[in-house]
Amino acid sequence: MTSSSTSFSLHGGNSFLRNIWYYGLPAADLKPGRCQAKVLLGEPILFCRTTSGKPFALRNLCPHRGMPLHYGRFDGKEVECPYHGWRFNAHGHCTLIPSLTSDSDVDLKNFGVLSYPVREVQGNLWIFFPANGRNVSEPTLEVPLVPGFSAETQPQAVQKFIFPGHLDQVFINFMDPSHAPFVHGAWWWRKRGKLFEKAKTFDPSPYGFTMRRHPLLRKSWAHHLLGGHPEVEIIYRLPGIRIETNYSDRHTFCFLITLTPINDQETELTATYYWTFPWLAPLKPLLAPLAREFLNQDLRIVAKQSEGLKYKPPLTLIKEADYQAKWYYQLKREYEKATQEEREFVNPLKTQVLRWR
Repeated sequence: MTSSSTSFSLHGGNSFLRNIWYYGLPAADLKPGRCQAKVLLGEPILFCRTTSGKPFALRNLCPHRGMPLHYGRFDGKEVECPYHGWRFNAHGHCTLIPSLTSDSDVDLKNFGVLSYPVREVQGNLWIFFPANGRNVSEPTLEVPLVPGFSAETQPQAVQKFIFPGHLDQVFINFMDPSHAPFVHGAWWWRKRGKLFEKAKTFDPSPYGFTMRRHPLLRKSWAHHLLGGHPEVEIIYRLPGIRIETNYSDRHTFCFLITLTPINDQETELTATYYWTFPWLAPLKPLLAPLAREFLNQDLRIVAKQSEGLKYKPPLTLIKEADYQAKWYYQLKREYEKATQEEREFVNPLKTQVLRWR
């Protein structure tokens, strides 16, 4: 990290981390006895919730003729393919092939669909993508948690976006410390183009790095709503997770951004909000459009950037203002290597103070 700049290229193709948890969908979106089909990491996924409330996820393709299973029937326990009636349970095991006769020697254990581990915490459904494309036992890797809130906490608000860019491109935008004065100018937030110097301490943290908790020297109107002496901490974590926690003297406001690739050209962003302010709920109709516009500003700039990236130009990362992007690529390479070598991931980062304008 001694050179003044580094040339690089954003990942193309299906360059997504495996053996790691990705955000699936808000838990409230999946009702008991219902299913929801999605495409994540270029794979067709069917999320289901049993009538007893347990969520699960299957590869959304029948192994018989490739029929998407979401066109079939779900009875609250098993999914039935609409083409020939094959049935699959929550583990992906085939339980019935109606065309077989009573004396058939076909073993149903030889048929099934990939089952993805799913966990439900803090009102979110997380899905684990294995490296080998085969069923795996329950992962030992813990799902990301929003600090300061219990596993049973439900979010106060959720917003969804589709960003027209690769996961790497979108995530770098959300760790970029110097774009805000140019992208996020608005009368209700900050004056466009206004710059001032910053110095922040960053520490390695589980599967990523953290901007150490610090007091806010310059407060927006939103921070004034927190009252007291607001402080902020921002966590960045593989594969595409940003957790910003704002602390006041008595209360906490947390802003969780999760990025899940749909394919190599689209990324699903889910913004999930948690807070302990009892008076904030009535303000949601006023604040929600402002929060959405703030993220739409990021979406629009990423969309414009995508126009240029189609020509595969050489790109440059300069010194401290872009170190976080460098760290992301360093973490990603190490995680990919650890997965290939079937060993534990070791965070390669060290504590460092960054300065930028």
